[in-house]
Amino acid sequence: MRFPAPLIEGRLVRRYKRFLSDVEMANGTVVTAHCANPGSMMGLATPGLVAWLSAATNPARKLKFSWELVETEGALVGINTGRANALVAEALDQGRLAELGPFRTVRREVPFGERSRVDFLLEREGAPDCYLEVKSVTLRRNGPLAEFPDSVTARGTRHLEELARIARGGERAVLLFLVQRGDCQAVAVAADIDPAYADSLNKAMAQGVEVLCYSCEVSPEAVALDAALPLAL
Repeated sequence: MRFPAPLIEGRLVRRYKRFLSDVEMANGTVVTAHCANPGSMMGLATPGLVAWLSAATNPARKLKFSWELVETEGALVGINTGRANALVAEALDQGRLAELGPFRTVRREVPFGERSRVDFLLEREGAPDCYLEVKSVTLRRNGPLAEFPDSVTARGTRHLEELARIARGGERAVLLFLVQRGDCQAVAVAADIDPAYADSLNKAMAQGVEVLCYSCEVSPEAVALDAALPLAL
């Protein structure tokens, strides 16, 4: 997924109110950018870190910039969780998720469960439908180990329970941890941050939910699916 225009480099001043960030540009001006990340962004919102912004193409938009990447410990990290589904859609179109097998159609944001929408529904001839849920992963605390979640996620736990119901019903349910950084070698669940999510994942896997993990290649020009990673249980 290439960015439509070159990203603009700056320095993070602060992140606040969850979805706002102030960034100092090269000329010394400070702009407010949209931060499309509902998590805690642990380790990624420290003032002074290099931040990369995209400029809005809609002149009517209130905030003229969006925060896309941050540089920490020599690694670029994609912090815009809104990009995760676009990255996976591109990978599906390019046939880069071989574990999912061939499919006829891809539908996005399909209602399922009691009050949720699954990110992708993959339909194929002569096989059960595949419900694919994507989670953007940015946290890295322990060596080359990516972790999810970085804050308590009741929504994520509900999604796991609904995927488990899908799997019990005989259709295919897949959770994809998309690590938007390239410096990790495995993915783990941050049970100390959200024990309920960790418990729900174990139960979901026992009921047939599959888990895939992939890293990303990140640069100021593009973010793209890279290598499969193991899940560290």
